[in-house]
Amino acid sequence: MSTILQKSPDSGPVNSDLFVSVVIATFNRCTMLKKAVESVFAQTYPHYELIVVDDGSTDDTKELLAGYGPRLRAICQPNRGVSAARNAGIRAASGELVALLDSDDYWLPEKLEMQTSFFKSNPSAMICQSEEIWIRMGVRVNPGKRHRKYSGYIFEKTLPLCLVSPSAVMMRKKLLQEVGLFDEQLPACEDYDLWLRISWKYPVYLLTTPLIVKHGGHEDQLSKMPQLDKYRIAALSKLIDAGCLSDRQKEAAVSMLKKKCRIYANGCLKRSRNQEAQHYIRLAQKHTQI
Repeated sequence: MSTILQKSPDSGPVNSDLFVSVVIATFNRCTMLKKAVESVFAQTYPHYELIVVDDGSTDDTKELLAGYGPRLRAICQPNRGVSAARNAGIRAASGELVALLDSDDYWLPEKLEMQTSFFKSNPSAMICQSEEIWIRMGVRVNPGKRHRKYSGYIFEKTLPLCLVSPSAVMMRKKLLQEVGLFDEQLPACEDYDLWLRISWKYPVYLLTTPLIVKHGGHEDQLSKMPQLDKYRIAALSKLIDAGCLSDRQKEAAVSMLKKKCRIYANGCLKRSRNQEAQHYIRLAQKHTQI
């Protein structure tokens, strides 16, 4: 395994039985979900539980999950969105470590083994992710330069867009207990919001081995939702107002918020959404003295 971070100097005794709670949130993705679930069962690391949260699916998801019997724990809830579904799974998790898997992605067999090994060797680390393989419309593609992943204190680098993939992440459950879960008020960019709340304070480490296959191009992807910057602006504004950032972090966050507000407001004006545009113009002006 190739990692950006080597074993930390303060490493203590290695616990060989770190338990991982794997959480899959799904909605009407029965066909893709089967491949995701099977990729968890194919892991070389045995110390895990699988929790699948069905967020009100109307397809054959319930029947698929029932067919696995006690091999997984299925939680069914009315449709409330991906954040509420992930949060339900995290609250039910009994593991020291939490690993998320989107229902349209799947893992390579050594994913859990490599990441738990990282945490054993780096007991002070709170979160890590891996590199990934991208598939778009059935064809393997290379991520663009703007999607390049970094290791360590990535807060300023992740301000423009999300550079952390939920399916690639493993983190300590106590980290989520500290910073909070996914914001259920955000219909999209909920992961961007969470990674900002983590990365301003903690390093996000990167394992340079690709350990997930990430699928894109299908119509129900949240990343295809229009007006994504609207939700990134909300996440930035919330974090700035929390008063937790260093002077340098605040300056970078405010600069990005103002940039996104100007771009979004201009888009609203072009579409005659003048009242909405004025809201974002005022939001940018609120921080002009910083």
